[in-house]
Amino acid sequence: MANFLLITTGGTISSIQTKEGLKPEANENIIDALKKIDDNNYDIINLFNLDSTNIQPEEWVILGKTIYDNLDKYDGILVTHGTDTMAYTTSMMSFMIQNLNIPVVFTGSQLPLSHPLTDAYSNLRYAVAMLKAKIPGIFLAFNRKIILGTRAVKVRTSSFFAFESVNLKYIGQIDAKGLIIDENLIPKTTHKPILYPNIETNVFLLKLTPNTNPNIIDILINSGIKGLVIEGYGQGGISFIRRDFSSKIKHALDLNIPVLVCSQCIYEESNYNVYEVGKKIVKTGAIEVLDMTSEAALTKLMWALGKTNNLDEIKYLFNTSIALEIKENG
Repeated sequence: MANFLLITTGGTISSIQTKEGLKPEANENIIDALKKIDDNNYDIINLFNLDSTNIQPEEWVILGKTIYDNLDKYDGILVTHGTDTMAYTTSMMSFMIQNLNIPVVFTGSQLPLSHPLTDAYSNLRYAVAMLKAKIPGIFLAFNRKIILGTRAVKVRTSSFFAFESVNLKYIGQIDAKGLIIDENLIPKTTHKPILYPNIETNVFLLKLTPNTNPNIIDILINSGIKGLVIEGYGQGGISFIRRDFSSKIKHALDLNIPVLVCSQCIYEESNYNVYEVGKKIVKTGAIEVLDMTSEAALTKLMWALGKTNNLDEIKYLFNTSIALEIKENG
């Protein structure tokens, strides 16, 4: 019999209806649901009781330490979490805790556990199946799919098919044959687990629109930001006529503030070396993040700035695949 740890953080899966709307209040019911699904031993840590909208970097640090402290005590760890920010959390955990020796599987639901049509039981089953596979890593299990932590994105608001694996195939899928895992996609290591508890929270994600005023970067600099991620257009484009972002980006870099550039498009990689509107940006020294998700780019920058504020070192880290967040030949 395997020994697993359940860490609950709140979310829809543990919510009940109140006068103020759905609110997480029933974490203890999840362990009862697991006993109906699986006969292995489960210990439980009720870590938070929060809607995932309220799970922020401070909670990430606590969660990361809790996972790390229990890696040698269990055969796997299941984390229940709200869906709205779960992809940010799985990305951050992938950078904070490296060289995992057991599976850490996140799941949640679009309807509360108590709802007669809930998807909670099925998602818990998929998560348990991934735990039993004994493959180390950070994963998200949802709607018969297993997604690598750094590649998950929530793409639908209410559908049970809420998450997609962006720019990487599913790690696993559940069908009539059971759980089919593509182990070739899973990072492997022989090193011991390591925790990086220090992260820089003062990082901003800026999505450009055709009317965005470049002076917003000055405002962000004056506010004390330590890093910036800019979502440009298409393959990689940021305006330099009338609303010139290139000079503002260069100013930020001159102040030792790393600037990452990616695409607003969810799928496929950015390439800022195709068009003039991209080449002018990379000439400033901005760092391209290619096929990374915005969630992974933002959290990796927070993690990187927790290690160093040297621009060359940060650029090196972003050219290095930590948890398959970037294509390995990138």
